[in-house]
Parts: sequence; C-alpha cells; structure tokens
Amino acid sequence: MSLVRWLLGFFLVLIILLGDFWACGALAYDGPSKYLALGAAALLLVALLFVWPWRRKFIVLGVFFVGVLGWWFTLRPTNTAAWQPDVAQLAWGDIQGDVITLHNVRNCDYRTETDYTPRWETRVVRLDQITGIDLAINYWGSPWIAHPIASFQIANAAPICFSIETRKKVGQSYSAIAGLYRQFALIYVVADERDVIRVRTNYRKGESIYLYRTTAAPAQARQRFEEYVRALNQLRTQPRWYNAITTNCTTSIRSQHPEDERMPWDWRLLLNGKGDQLLYERHRIVEADLPFVELKERALIDTAARAANDAPDFSRRIRVGRPGM
Repeated sequence: MSLVRWLLGFFLVLIILLGDFWACGALAYDGPSKYLALGAAALLLVALLFVWPWRRKFIVLGVFFVGVLGWWFTLRPTNTAAWQPDVAQLAWGDIQGDVITLHNVRNCDYRTETDYTPRWETRVVRLDQITGIDLAINYWGSPWIAHPIASFQIANAAPICFSIETRKKVGQSYSAIAGLYRQFALIYVVADERDVIRVRTNYRKGESIYLYRTTAAPAQARQRFEEYVRALNQLRTQPRWYNAITTNCTTSIRSQHPEDERMPWDWRLLLNGKGDQLLYERHRIVEADLPFVELKERALIDTAARAANDAPDFSRRIRVGRPGM
C-alpha cells in the first residue's frame, strides 16, 4: 500500500505542477504584466521548497491553479480590434432557402506574402450546384502538424474555400505556445483558391500543399457547406477564442458536425499532419487504387500552382493529374 500511495502522491504532485506551470504561462501571456508571472513563479517555488507538510503544500499549489484558471475563463474574445488586413473582415452568409449569398469572400491581389491588396467579394451559391469537396492540406515545417482547407466544388463556378485560422491583430505573429492561451480569436476565412491556396504555395517560403478529392457525395457536400456557413455566422455574433489543442483548424471542423456524424476520435486529429493518412484509412479521400505513399506524392500541387500563378483557370491547372480528379 505504501508504494501505491507513493505513486498516487507522485502523480498528484506532477499534475499540480503542470497545472501551475500552465497558470504561470497564462499570467505571462494573458495577464497585465510578465513580471506578475515571474513573481508568481517565485512564490510557487518558495511554497514547493518550504511549505510543509505535503497536504498544505498541495493546498497552496492547487489554490493558485484554480484561482488563475477561474480568472482566465473570465477573459472574453471580441470582434472589434485592430486586425491585420487579411483578416480585417468577417465572412457571413445570407441563407435564403437553397441560395446562400456569401459576403466578405477574400480574394487578395498578392505581390509578396506581406505586400498585397485586400479584396473582399460577394459570391452567390446555389446548394444544388455544389458537387463535392476537395481537401487541401498545408505543411510549413513539421510533418506532424498541418492546416486543412476545405474547397467546395461548384458547377460552372470557381471553388469556394473555408480555412479556419487565428485572427491576428496588427503586430501579432502566430506562436504554438501563445496558441495555448487566449491570444488569438478564431476566424473562418472564406476565400478563392487563388488567394488561400496560392499565397501558401507561391508566396510563403517553405510551405507545401497536397490536394485530395474527398469521397463526399453531392448531398453530403451540401450539408457540410451549410455547417460551415452556420459556424461562420455564429462567430459573427459570438466570437470564440482559438486554442491550439481544443479549438483549432481541425477540431473545429469535427465539432461543427452533428454528434452522430463526427469522425471517431483519433490522435491524428491533434497531430493533424497525419490527418490525410487517417482519411485514407477510413476511405474519406479518393484512393484511385494507389498506396498512400504514392497517392500523397501525386497530390502535391506546389509546382503546378507556381506555374499557374495568376492564371484565370488556376483551380483547373492545379488539379491536372491529381488522383480522382
């Protein structure tokens, strides 16, 4: 029993210490001053070393974590701030039966990644014209982490993309650690492929995109489209925080589906750089009788996207030779 009690005590201490470590980070990123976080960390170290017995030590460390957590949950996101130009406008959809009018569809004119002219357009979509969904998966470094972009195919019209991202203020840059705290609002960017895909393949350095055809039937694609529109309309009135673990570009897609239609949980939903392999195993992307490694090689569109660049038929060109397209 003494060994069991020791192990339980060890894991309790570990959990409390991890919680307090996170709480110090919350004070550093979301609090009024980093000095407050340093002071709290110093006091916690004193408590850890000099407060006895263990029960009293647990109480002190636990009260600190609960107190910071309670304060952290009082922080509220906003739609009003000095946003960076590429996320300055919130997209929203006017739903009139089977016709959806999308406002603030982004279609920037890029010269470089940071030098561009923001353009916001209005697109009208008839649900019965949606034929399917393609999935673009964007990598910028680690093969374990990626960014999915859903591209809805529309008969006789350009595809419309939905990209769930961080809404950054002027002067902010993305950080995975900052993404664990309340630093970024969540935004659904609705965009033309010549914007949201081309900026990643043609203008950002070290990024790549793989483009897959999903197995979603037209009826399923229309349902998914409506889910995206409802989600972005909700963000317009009820802003949400982005969180790198709980509310990110992949978990948000899953959570907007009805509960009985959500994909079973899998570790690759967090380490989403392996998400295309997960979709392949569950037959959610067109396999074209290819092993996954070959399918992925043929799905890479970087060279085609650079060759197409600002061509009017950019979307057609990047699909030439892709499996299932």
